[in-house]
Amino acid sequence: MGGTILNAITVAFGTLAGLFIGKRLTPKIQESVITGLGFITLFAGFDNAGATGNVIIPLLSIVIGAIIGEILDLAGWLERFAGWLQTRFAGGEAADTESRSRFITGFVTASLVFCVGPLTFVGSILDGMGQPLGFQQLAIKSVLDMFAGMAFAASLGIGVSFSIITILVLQGGLALLGSLFGQVMSEPMINEMTAVGGLLLIGLGLTLLDVKRPRMANFLPALVIAPLMVVVATALGINVYPL
Repeated sequence: MGGTILNAITVAFGTLAGLFIGKRLTPKIQESVITGLGFITLFAGFDNAGATGNVIIPLLSIVIGAIIGEILDLAGWLERFAGWLQTRFAGGEAADTESRSRFITGFVTASLVFCVGPLTFVGSILDGMGQPLGFQQLAIKSVLDMFAGMAFAASLGIGVSFSIITILVLQGGLALLGSLFGQVMSEPMINEMTAVGGLLLIGLGLTLLDVKRPRMANFLPALVIAPLMVVVATALGINVYPL
């Protein structure tokens, strides 16, 4: 859990700095910052998506995951939770539709960006197992998230800071799984989950660039389905990485 706590602290520091800086940025500068983050998110997404050894796995994972996510309406749940946070902790702005929308966008976008990358899953599980590599990976992620949080908060406001809740719940839960079940992720499982995470980052990049606004939270089940497909394929004797 040490890496998760460090990650939460660095995001808190980054968002506080971003909120302080953001008040001094013009709307045009804030728009340009978000566009720049969109470029970087797209780059990271394409880079991670290339980790797959068989494009059929992320393809099926995305399709099945999207169906499950739409049925469960995960995006709706996340947005409603963000709305509750905004009302509960920023009640003075609750009647302001624009402020409420900005808060929800900041929370949802930051939560997804901070939590769909491979370092989140692999690092948290290894950290829960007590392996130094896990803490090192989360320490690297913490530094990256600190600067990303600073940029997001400067442009999207205080909602970004509440993504700390998502980090603590998700990464803490993964660390707990790591401590209970030990090494459960094989290299092919990690690669396919990384590839799917990359595709989700591409979707987030399109959102930040205002090209398209897919309900990205509804694709989150794909991150679980991808490694499970590797397990099933292996059990059936199917070569995941054909020559």
